[in-house]
Amino acid sequence: MSTTPNTPDFLVVIPARLGSSRLPRKPLADIGGKPMVIRVAERAKQSLAHSVVVATDSPEIQAVCDEYRIECLLTSADHPTGTDRIAEVAQLLKLPNNALVVNVQGDEPLIPPELINQVAQTLAAHGDCAISTVAVPILDQAEINNPNVVKVVLNRDQEAMYFSRAPIPYLRDPRAGLTVEHLRHLGIYAYRADFLQAYSRLDPAPPEQAEALEQLRALWNGYRIAVYTASEAPPAGVDTPEDLERIRRLVGRS
Repeated sequence: MSTTPNTPDFLVVIPARLGSSRLPRKPLADIGGKPMVIRVAERAKQSLAHSVVVATDSPEIQAVCDEYRIECLLTSADHPTGTDRIAEVAQLLKLPNNALVVNVQGDEPLIPPELINQVAQTLAAHGDCAISTVAVPILDQAEINNPNVVKVVLNRDQEAMYFSRAPIPYLRDPRAGLTVEHLRHLGIYAYRADFLQAYSRLDPAPPEQAEALEQLRALWNGYRIAVYTASEAPPAGVDTPEDLERIRRLVGRS
């Protein structure tokens, strides 16, 4: 699919590994007759990306991608994060420093292609940022206090100030009549290729270790993260067997 004048040149990388504590062999889970990783890649191919690449440490996943003619690169099994795996892909492909790489999680079989385009456009529009990502307004009070829901606070330039599992910004006096918007962070990112190479050399940061949020490593080291605020959340991904059954029902009705 060719790009439009408003769409930057970018590629999509989908990290996929077989190991999963809550849902073993998740990338190969069948959804409507196709493995989940193939469903994700096919959604990504509907975006304006010039190419879509699956990055895996599993020859079995690579064989499935070959069967469906999805480009796949076999990467090291030692990567601690998906970002490190994507950094290896950038090296293998010899990407130029200014290349834009969108990280689409391998458990998002219903991700909207438009959201992939938007995260790339957001990074292209923020020349001083190394990363872009997405947030959505939180409407359910229970999510604000849920540590499994990652929150983000933005500055006036729509860049991330901090990510946390805690309810940020914290409303100190609810009686003051202030209205505070809470934003939920969604785990889709675009990176500049030179940042990916730098990231793989950075030590884990104390806030990252405390919150178990790898994006805090970038903020700790002075990198800027642009954030696009979407009006509504995309369909949820797959973390558990219950999630998988929900996605299967949705695909079966489509």
